[in-house]
Amino acid sequence: MMNNEIFWQAVQRKEAKFEGLFFTCVKTTKIFCKPTCTARLPKRENVEFVRTWEEAETKGFRACLRCQPKLEIVINPQVETVLQACELIETEENISLESLAEELKISPYHLQRTFKEIIGVSPKKYAENLRLAKFKSEIKQGSDVVTAMYESGYGSSSRLYENITDKLGMTPKTYQKGGKGMKIEYTITDCELGKMLVARTEKGVCAVTFGDDETDLIEKLMSEYSNAEISKNETNLKEYVEAILQNLSGNNKRIVLPIDVQATAFQMQVWDALRKIPYGETLSYKQVAESLGNPKAVRAVARACATNKVAVVIPCHRVVGSDGNLSGYRWGIERKQKLIETEKKQQKSETAKA
Repeated sequence: MMNNEIFWQAVQRKEAKFEGLFFTCVKTTKIFCKPTCTARLPKRENVEFVRTWEEAETKGFRACLRCQPKLEIVINPQVETVLQACELIETEENISLESLAEELKISPYHLQRTFKEIIGVSPKKYAENLRLAKFKSEIKQGSDVVTAMYESGYGSSSRLYENITDKLGMTPKTYQKGGKGMKIEYTITDCELGKMLVARTEKGVCAVTFGDDETDLIEKLMSEYSNAEISKNETNLKEYVEAILQNLSGNNKRIVLPIDVQATAFQMQVWDALRKIPYGETLSYKQVAESLGNPKAVRAVARACATNKVAVVIPCHRVVGSDGNLSGYRWGIERKQKLIETEKKQQKSETAKA
């Protein structure tokens, strides 16, 4: 259920507006909690969700002593309405906004605005994401593409490819085979940050990684795309490499290259925000979350930064802690610090000349 993903995000962000509408059951401890419980976040695979505390107890879970989930809570009526809308969409994905609003006895305008405010996307987009999730599930369970297509609500192959290719970063058949059939070219060069590997598919850059050991960089690429056809090709990547090297030296402030990476809608939203951060400047994770209209999504923003596979092209190094602390960087804090210092120095130099 898509609702489960909404619930999981609410738990990660400890969103009070969801209190009373669902409870988190932790299988390893047999305890159930409110979404805002301050206890340590459990692993996703150890969690299931229920809509009432009575259901939790029926399943053998006991109430958390810290958050006391059985205490009476005033339920947020807007969130309750939106969750009802989600359930209706899961039952009938092609339901129109007008029919949805009529069923819930509110205006279409109010439903559209409230839904997007709470879920982050419109009802139509939610339905598209639901179809995509069903398609991926069908494929993983062994269904052929045609069966998966109709089982997930796509009326035609053209609609499927139109809605799914960009979200998967590859065609459905390629996804079904775990990346088999993909052709990836790569090259490795020296740069200010050590060794840099740049890789691309036919669509665009799929990896920009830094390290100290060439063999290690290649092995990680092979592991990431274990079923793809991978080959070294310096010539075809010359333009890409040059653009990135120019950026690292401070001579090219904005890298404009096509990218081909797999990502969720939220990750893409975060990465788009990162590309808007001006050269030589930084934002905190909180500021990025606020720019997305979701100030509580600080941890989710941090995770989206951590999953970025194309260093510098998507400038996740420009995001720091609220106290200015550099925080994490998958290619090393020292590299993050050097990137920020280079950009600020270049920007300061140009300002002085102006």
